[in-house]
Amino acid sequence: MMTEFIIVLITAQKEEEAAEIAKDIVAKKLAACVNIVRGVRSIYRWKGKTEDEEEVLMILKTKGALFPDLMKRVEELHLYTVPEIIALPIVEGSEKYLGWLKEETV
Repeated sequence: MMTEFIIVLITAQKEEEAAEIAKDIVAKKLAACVNIVRGVRSIYRWKGKTEDEEEVLMILKTKGALFPDLMKRVEELHLYTVPEIIALPIVEGSEKYLGWLKEETV
């Protein structure tokens, strides 16, 4: 069963890249809102090495049904070869906020 509303987490190397992705996604109504959080420290394995990098985190609010189109668009715009694009269900929320989210997405 698909969740009606989701939060999508996406990391990016630079705030400027995240802002460009966010503006495109919101303009296309694939997400109602994107928060960009600076100063995220990511430690991960890539090509056999442990990396320790500073990134930014995008927190998107959207409809579950839009995830495939959203993911496709982010992959087109993102500079990473394998961008982090993870969806989490919104279990509950303010009726007013969820109504707004519904109105601001396609």
